[in-house]
Amino acid sequence: MSFHEPFHTPFHEPRRDDCPWCGARRLRTRVRTPDPGRRTPGTFAVDECRDCGHTFQNPRLTEEALAARDTRGRPAPSVERVLGARGIRRRHRAAARAMLPYAEPESWLDVGTGHGQFPEIAKEVHAYTSFDGLDATPRVQRARAAGRIEEAHQGLLADPEITGRLRGRYDVVSMVHHLEHSPDPRAELRAALDVLRPGGHLLVEVPDPACAFGTLLGTWWVAYDQPRHLHLMPRRNLVRELQAQGCEVVATDRRAPHIPYDLTGALCLVLARLRARTALTRACAPLLASAAALDIGLAPLLSRTRFSNAYRIIARRPAGSPAASTA
Repeated sequence: MSFHEPFHTPFHEPRRDDCPWCGARRLRTRVRTPDPGRRTPGTFAVDECRDCGHTFQNPRLTEEALAARDTRGRPAPSVERVLGARGIRRRHRAAARAMLPYAEPESWLDVGTGHGQFPEIAKEVHAYTSFDGLDATPRVQRARAAGRIEEAHQGLLADPEITGRLRGRYDVVSMVHHLEHSPDPRAELRAALDVLRPGGHLLVEVPDPACAFGTLLGTWWVAYDQPRHLHLMPRRNLVRELQAQGCEVVATDRRAPHIPYDLTGALCLVLARLRARTALTRACAPLLASAAALDIGLAPLLSRTRFSNAYRIIARRPAGSPAASTA
């Protein structure tokens, strides 16, 4: 299977002329970008709704092509170091600690858990909590085998069979950089509320499409991450959706979830696009180190401004409320 240009490939759905979030027809294209990190052939378009700010892949990959996103191999080494390693323990620990004022959970489901890195680190904060994991790939089974989670559930949370099996089981559901990968974020949110117990909490962290780096860096902004990121949702949209589902939004945060990788990631993507040989990558090592130092050094300031690149929402399902409909 191979990918081609999005406007005449059997691996893309028809292009939308309306926003999948609010239905408005005032769309603009933010970027057309390749995938230099994993070098997937083709170019992918990211559109933005001028009315609500929802940003999405348009046209979207078909179901077959979406499944292939996770089988195309690892990204270029320099990109992987930036996106995967930097500060991941600190960020995961901060997300886990963010739940301390609101819950003493017995049971916790991490959606999009991958290899179970978040539950492994969250256990350091919530030592008496039982963590389960759900992921669309077999990585979740390996996470269970490694002892990072108690139970492994493979598939999509919005699948009625999975939702029905897990209904009302959890005190906390976390989605840490998961919703942007989901074909239907609203369905995922409804399913998350279904598997929460009354009074349970939902923790969501996602990239912020309002981040000024998206405009400044354009194609080279790592949060676009095509073709894997299907939706980038403004904070106000998620807050309103959760409130419409009957939740109380108890906390939002744009500072702690900021990931200091924008400048380094852009440079890594440029090198990957150039298909840089090892010698060139080594020659650029001082430049990469300087970009990394700048990202980290500026993070305390940038996280307080429009350059913050992610946000967190914690919402509470009211005690005694009926399960959300997954229809």
